[in-house]
This record gives sequence, C-alpha cells and structure tokens, in this order.
Amino acid sequence: MQDLPLTRDLVLIGGGHTHALVLKRWGMKPLAGVRVTVINPGPVAAYSGMLPGFVAGHYTRTDLELDILRLARFAGARAVLGRATGIDRKRKLIHVEGRPPIHYDVASIDIGITSAMPDLEGFSEHGIPAKPLERFATQWDSYRALVRAGETPPHMCVIGGGVAGAELAMAMAHALKGTEGLSVTLIDRGEILEEFRAPTRRALLNALNDAGVTLLPNTAAGKIEADNLTLTDGSTIQSHFTLGAAGARPYDWLEETDLTIVQGYVRVGPTLQSSDPTIFAVGDCAHLAHAPRPKAGVFAVREAPVLFDNLRILLSEQRGKIKKSLYHPQKDYLKLISLGGKAALADKNGLRLKGAAMWRWKDSIDRKFMAGLKDLKPMRPPVLPDVVAAGLRDEVEGKKPMCGACGAKVGGDVLSRVLREETETERTDVIRLAGDDAAVLTHGEAYGGPRQVISVDHLRSFIPDPVLMTRITAIHALGDVWSMGAAPQSALATVTLPRLSPPLQEAWLSEIMSAARAVFAAEGAEIIGGHTSMGAEFSIGFTVTGLTDAPITLSGAKVGDQIILTKPIGTGVLLAAEMAMQANGRDVATAYASMAQSSGEAARILSGAHAMTDVTGFGLAGHLLGICRASGVSATLTLSRIPLLDGALALSQAGVASTILPANRAYAAEYDGPNDAMADLLFDPQTAGGLLACVGNGGAENLIKKLNKAGYNAAIIGEITEPTSEDGVVLKARP
Repeated sequence: MQDLPLTRDLVLIGGGHTHALVLKRWGMKPLAGVRVTVINPGPVAAYSGMLPGFVAGHYTRTDLELDILRLARFAGARAVLGRATGIDRKRKLIHVEGRPPIHYDVASIDIGITSAMPDLEGFSEHGIPAKPLERFATQWDSYRALVRAGETPPHMCVIGGGVAGAELAMAMAHALKGTEGLSVTLIDRGEILEEFRAPTRRALLNALNDAGVTLLPNTAAGKIEADNLTLTDGSTIQSHFTLGAAGARPYDWLEETDLTIVQGYVRVGPTLQSSDPTIFAVGDCAHLAHAPRPKAGVFAVREAPVLFDNLRILLSEQRGKIKKSLYHPQKDYLKLISLGGKAALADKNGLRLKGAAMWRWKDSIDRKFMAGLKDLKPMRPPVLPDVVAAGLRDEVEGKKPMCGACGAKVGGDVLSRVLREETETERTDVIRLAGDDAAVLTHGEAYGGPRQVISVDHLRSFIPDPVLMTRITAIHALGDVWSMGAAPQSALATVTLPRLSPPLQEAWLSEIMSAARAVFAAEGAEIIGGHTSMGAEFSIGFTVTGLTDAPITLSGAKVGDQIILTKPIGTGVLLAAEMAMQANGRDVATAYASMAQSSGEAARILSGAHAMTDVTGFGLAGHLLGICRASGVSATLTLSRIPLLDGALALSQAGVASTILPANRAYAAEYDGPNDAMADLLFDPQTAGGLLACVGNGGAENLIKKLNKAGYNAAIIGEITEPTSEDGVVLKARP
C-alpha cells in the first residue's frame, strides 16, 4: 500500500483511550489511501485507571503511560506534538499551537476534560488540576520526592469529594504513610461521595477514615496560596500540594467550533458523529445525547470499535452503502475503586466486594489493557521472490530497514574517494576549501567584497509530519552556513512529495512552505524559489547561501584549543530505535526538540572560533577528524563530558545503531580509544546536530556560560593536541 497515492486525511485530535485503541486497530487493518494524523500535547498519554495506583506507589511512571509516538508508528500515522486550539469547519482546518493548520477530511475529538479551576483565586498559580493526567503525574512525582527528602512538609488537600478525589486522597495518604506530620484533607461543597448508593458510600467513607484522610463536606475553598488553603468561612488549612479533582469541565475552544454543544461537551449520537457528520467526538469530551452517562473510562474503551468502523466507512468509497455501527452504552458498569493500599472495592448493580482480591482483579484488568497497547510488533521485512539478483539477499535479509535523515547518507569513505577527482574547470571566484562545510564564492571588483557561502542538504524523511521534517531539515541545512561564521541569506527548496491527490498536494505544500518560511525568516534569510516533484516517498532539501567577511574554516584549529559542542549527540540511534519501535516516546520528543533548535545564536556566540563545523552525518568523531586533518593537529576527547540525548546510551548498550554506523567507523580510521557503547555514539550520524568549535583556552568557560544561558546544552568536551611524529593525526578518547 506504500505505492498507492494518499487521497484522504483522517485527523485524531487527542490521545485519549478511544483514539489509542483506534490507532492500534488501524495498524492492524489500515485503509489504503488514508493518511492518519494524531494530535496530542505530548509524546505520552496517562491511563486514568492506573493513576491512583501510581500515586500510591504501586506503579511506575512507565506503567502508567501510553506511548503515543510508538502507537502512531505502529499505525503508520504521523504524530503532531501540540495542543489543538480550534477547528475551521468551512476550510476543514484544525488549528494547533505553534504550527500551520492541519487539513482534515474526517476528524475525531478525544481530548478529555480539565480539572482546572480558573474561578478559584490562586488556583492557576498554586493549584494542581487532576486532569490532564500527565501534568498531575509529573507534579506529584516532584512533590513526593521533596517530601521524602524532608525538603517540604507533607500537607495535602484534595478539592472534590467524588470518586476520583477520594481515590487520589487515599493514594496520597498511602504513598507518604509514616511520614511525620502527614495530613491529607478531602473537601467538597456537598456531601462526600454522594453519587453512590448508601451501602457503597459507607464502605468508602470507612476506607477514607482508615487511610487517615480528614473529610470536610459542605465546605468551599476560597483561595489557594503556596502553603495553605483558605476556606470561604475564613479558616485556613495548611497545604503544600492542593489538588483540584472537582468541577471537571470541557475545554473552552469546543464552544467556538459551532458544533452542537451541551454544557460545553460535543453532542454526539449513536454513530458518535457530531452535528457535523465529518467530525466525531468520544470519551469525556463528548455528550451521548441518546444515552447520557457519567464520565468514565469504560465508555471510552467500548466506543473504540464503533468509532473505528465508522471512520473507515466514512473515508471509504463505500460510504453511504454500508450501515454504520451504533454505540449503546450499558446502564451500569463495574466500578473498581482503589483504596490506597493494594485493596479495592468492586461495585455493580448493588453488589459490593472489598479487599486485596479486588485489587488483584483490578490490577490484572489494567495491566492487560495496557499490554494490549504496548506489546506492538514492528514492521515486517520485505518478502523476496524465490529467485533474486546475486547479493540482494545479503543486503536485505537479516538487516533492518534503511534509516532516514543522516542515517540514510552515503558513507564518508565512499564520498571521499569519489570527490577526490579533480574538476577540469577552475574559477578564480570560487575558493576551494577541501572538506569544509560550504563552498565560498567571491563577487565584485577584485573580489574584495563580502564572501558568499553556499551549501546543500537533502534528507530522506524520518518523520511522517511534513512540518517537523521541514523545520529540522531547514535547521540542518543552515548548519553549514552557521559553521562557517556566515549570516544566512537565501534558500532554494527541493521537495519530493509521495503520491497524493491534488487537494492533499496543496495541503502538504502549504504546511511545508509555511514551516520553511518561518525558520528562514527567523534567521534573516529568504526563500527565493525551489523545485517540487512526486516520488516514492517524502524527502526535502534546501540549497542555502550566507554572507561573511571572513569564513571560519576547518583548517584554523590550534594546539591548546578547547573543543566545544553545543548540542547533545544521539539522534541517529534514537531515530533508528524509533523506526524499530524500541524507543521511548519522551526521549524521541526530546531528540526532535534538539534537532529543531536553531544554532543561529550559538554561531554568533562562537564567531571568534579558530575552526568550526556542524556535527551531522559523519558523527562527532568524523567531523572532529575533519578539523584535525585540515589543521594538521590531533585531538583528545573526554567521553564523560560529552552531552548525550536521553535514552541514547541505553539504546547503544542494547545494540541499537544506525545503518551508517559501520561506514562512519571506517571513515574515522584515526580514532584511538574505547570500543564500547559510548564510543559507538561518537560515530552516530547526527541530524541537525550542534556546532563543534575549537576556541582559545582562555575564553572557553565564558563561552559555555553564554551558550548555556542562550538555551544550549553545551560543554567543553576535549582539547586540540600536537600530532605525534609516528602516528600523525589521531583522535584519542579517554573516560
């Protein structure tokens, strides 16, 4: 199906439980011709069913979280990390913070609800909403660690006496049980747990009492401060962690969509379609008009097969010919309520069971649900015909798919042999600097004016999102200009689109050019043209120019110089792992952010460097050796000082590597040091990597301070040394 054109855009807004299950089903049974996009504020989504267990300390953060990037990879979808802010139904565009709008033919909303209390004084500054779950989990992790270290008092308040507030209050009390001075208070405007039948309510109130939770029913909060909560009657309660678990409400932007809204929620019918038949809504943000129900995860889970079937029908050529699936929620459902410790209360149809066995039952259900969304198999290798060309099996069987980005480049040893051939034409206005990042052109009378540098970079797609791919490629291409001390001037874009219908061609190109213009305009450069074509897969490149009075070259390094690196390394191994569905979504998102970070300010800070390059396809070792060869010096790296992206070393230790790693090792033959997982990262191909600069020893520390202040994870990683007479140029590495 990869060779078939894309003709329809399906956009899933939010990474809630329903959409997570739809992504898995889509990966198992995709619909040819549909591009799927999932929009979520972060790379992970927390599972609400395990949140009380996480707070209590029974689960780790990893247990709790669904990896949206990994699910998207399994589904063949693009993941857009951003917060949706609106829908333009007339133009069929979804607005997302910090990026161009996203086109849709069919969309589904699963963004949950928020527990923020904007009307409660001080809540925005000092309160913590229970939803969205990811933010709460992060803040609880930090607070619990501070309490255990004795750095903050263990005083907590939970506003909201429903089942969620009660579960979390008991979990917090259990997590910090035995801590001196511990206090947990549960507050509600009405009665605590009033939604339950009397026998169930009594059992839960007893459990709260056993957990040591103080109950304040018929009590209203008036103001939240950093270390206390003031009630409307003027009394105060000491609280250093005030959690909002009441008044969960829909996100405000839904009101502005002109969909039919009921108390802020999107009204849907049995097919889960809204008043606009091309927009669905599921989970807590939806109002089931035909069968109103309380907000509960069980309904979201059971909506998934109905949503999946109806999305496929609406997007297919059989729409209107097949009857849509209908969702009819059960009237009552099993409630398994955590009681802080490893005990739970089960309630359904008036039947109640309580104890450790109920916890084990709940734990089994939750773990099974999560395993179904985590135990995903990566793509299968291609199946070869019975008879193939000699050597083909060696290149395909037993090998992983070719990496994208710089991992797809031709090895440096091959390039150096080919480029060694001299050109037949020599121009006096072209300054030949063998091995440098960009060519230098001279202009004007006697070539005495500013010099123009020119370079080109083109990347095979490694991210299904054209916008993020464009941003990273533009930063990657500009690296050659920045590394020569030049100011970006202009760019030509070269875009190869996969096979798309004309409307999708326009949508893709609009997103790509909007993203590209934003990157180059921020650096003072202008896109002056380009070329587009259709091909087997998406790729993009830029030819860039810059202006400088005196280019920084590779040949200026001096003995005694300190070596500065402005970004952490590890993008190659992380991208290889992501493609094989072995990477952690948080780590991948961090790598994306690093690649998309401009090096413009770093280049300005390092404008006085003796020699400079950007770390890209040949890896840190290969590019540093490029400086050493051109300057006739050696270098020594201190491995412990080299900044690494989160997860990169662990993946390297697990044997994950980019497909170009062997070629990079061959290219850097002068390397003399350890041959372990850390050393492999020296040869890891970087995409949009940092600047590698050789600077005078006296000012290196001051430059690092400036770089760190500007937002770069920069470090001094080694020094330039004399080449030995017997070894010549050598790159040494020490722990």
